[in-house]
Amino acid sequence: MPTPDQIWADADLPTRRLAGLALNPSVTESVLLRLLSDAPLAVRMVLCRDRILPDAVVDAVIEHPDTYTRSFFARNPYVDPAQRVRLLDDPEWFVRAHLAEGPRVAAPAQPRPLPDEAVVHMISTYDDELLGGLLYQQISTRLGRSMPTHPIAKVRRWGVGRWASLSADMRAALLTDPDDGVRETAQRHARHQDPAWVESALPDQPCHGRTDMLLHHALSKAVVDDVLARPVGKEDKAMIAVNPTLPPDAVVLLAADPVPRIRGLIAHRADLGPAERRALVADPDPHVRTNIAYRADLGPAELRALTTDPHPGVRLAVSLHPTLSEEERARIDYQVPVDHDFVFHPAPEVPRDSKTVRGNALSNHPLLRRQAARDHLLPPDLVARLAADDDLGVRVLLAQNHPDAPAPLLLRSFLEYTGPERSHLTTRPNFPTNGLAAFADHEDPEVRALAARDPETEPTAVERLTQDPEHAVRAAATRHPNLPRSRLAVLLDDEELAHDAAANPALDLDTIRRLLNTDGRQVRPPA
Repeated sequence: MPTPDQIWADADLPTRRLAGLALNPSVTESVLLRLLSDAPLAVRMVLCRDRILPDAVVDAVIEHPDTYTRSFFARNPYVDPAQRVRLLDDPEWFVRAHLAEGPRVAAPAQPRPLPDEAVVHMISTYDDELLGGLLYQQISTRLGRSMPTHPIAKVRRWGVGRWASLSADMRAALLTDPDDGVRETAQRHARHQDPAWVESALPDQPCHGRTDMLLHHALSKAVVDDVLARPVGKEDKAMIAVNPTLPPDAVVLLAADPVPRIRGLIAHRADLGPAERRALVADPDPHVRTNIAYRADLGPAELRALTTDPHPGVRLAVSLHPTLSEEERARIDYQVPVDHDFVFHPAPEVPRDSKTVRGNALSNHPLLRRQAARDHLLPPDLVARLAADDDLGVRVLLAQNHPDAPAPLLLRSFLEYTGPERSHLTTRPNFPTNGLAAFADHEDPEVRALAARDPETEPTAVERLTQDPEHAVRAAATRHPNLPRSRLAVLLDDEELAHDAAANPALDLDTIRRLLNTDGRQVRPPA
């Protein structure tokens, strides 16, 4: 079976023109129906997968005889999920598998949840091999929370996967569930909290399984002692440093010296100054001490030692400790990096404590303000305050995450931030369009491309941008309705841009009819 990339790579110029028509917002419903009925597979792929469709076209897609065509619609991220689930009982496993897999969306976007009853139907009736992909991304929060107590056993089995967030009563019920599959799945999760089982199953060489256990599973004293004395991998101690089951005495050792005997000897040496003493007693790996410094269960002595640690990463980590006052934080010599990735963070299922969020937003510490800026429920007064923050990370994180981030902040963030998920800023609800024509000559191609979003960009500027060195800029400008007709006609014959030219909403009706009647081969009237 050809992949979507192969289908598109094999499409010739006439086919790509028709695929552009399939995306053209000005074409009529009848044109879309004709393309669905008569056009090549690549056109049907674009039509069914890459746009919102009128109801009559959706009806025709659901009844289309071609399996590929229906499967493309099953993965359409633009249509209402309630439309996609009309394929729930499609006779072809290929279509049902694509429905369960869900739309492919660029990070950080997530597909919208399917209706709860549709997900329950899938889990209850689909073969397990059809559910092994990304169905979990299409499960609503409401259904996810109800899964551990759902009346259908196969759904409860999925609910066991939320083990870490389940109450003790829920865990106990699942461990004694009348269904063998649910009970066995629960028992597999429960043993992760059994230090003796973890000790017996821990791989003796570096691997993903060992990493998972050292990071997340219950650690016995023997495992901890073995890692401290004879680590198998160079990251072993750093991994147990973040494990929530690490006992207090091990926290003390990793925050200072892993060998108490040496610490005792050093303590009696009168010839050492404070800095020399700290350098000798501290764990030699700053990564280990940094991980320890993030722990909320640090004692006063460990806090004091880590706040004056010789490594800047350790001091920065401990400066965020929740027990410190603003004055205590200010006394720590930390430096905040400005070259981090400032990206979208999904809202947690349980909202953060509003008092903590406000305290972080009002803190003098930029990293705490950055934490607050990620909160999707930040109230208007804090949105306004953080939008004017002097820290780039605070401003960009607010722009990336808050649904009401103001337009000036979104544009400023796009202009100032060039890291991962920069383009996500343009998808935020308030990202502006007016005034973007001013960037048509900007040195940054991603900024130049903004001009194609402005409905008032002058035709001469749009035409110039269709000749830009960067393909993304050329493609965006080619779809602008202000593109001069003469240039649009030329680009319909361009191997690279014909697809975008045919998607231009200013394309005239005569050209549309001619493309339809000639299967995309004829752009201009015969001489």
